[in-house]
Amino acid sequence: MRVLALDVGERRVGIAISDPTGAVARPLQALERGSREEDFAAVSAVVAEYDVGLVVIGMPFSLDGTEGPQARRIAGYAEGLADYLPTRVVLWDERFTTAEAEEILRQSRSEKKRRRARTSGELDAIAAAVILQSYLDSRYRDGEGT
Repeated sequence: MRVLALDVGERRVGIAISDPTGAVARPLQALERGSREEDFAAVSAVVAEYDVGLVVIGMPFSLDGTEGPQARRIAGYAEGLADYLPTRVVLWDERFTTAEAEEILRQSRSEKKRRRARTSGELDAIAAAVILQSYLDSRYRDGEGT
């Protein structure tokens, strides 16, 4: 079963997808944010195109693990998306994923290409892939993987 992950930001939604076995994540794309309805329709199209069985949304907990205002907004977004999609939606801790995505860019690209990746949304898709890989790895650790 393919799993989709979303890194929901103020301007963009980073999207990552798993391989068909649900073991390996890869960045897919970043969507420019519109209205919730526009966002949900765009995500729904990706879910349908890739025959996704589960959507994971990064939950921005505070460093101490509590829910701040941004986490509450994302929880509301996830609830609305869950009502819109025919597939299950789960929240997953995304603390430190942007830093990990930045490190991936730092190690693999020149400064010029890193700047371009940040402005093009590529960083958002990489952050979504970090979220997704964390989720997928936890499933395998817990014996839920296929």
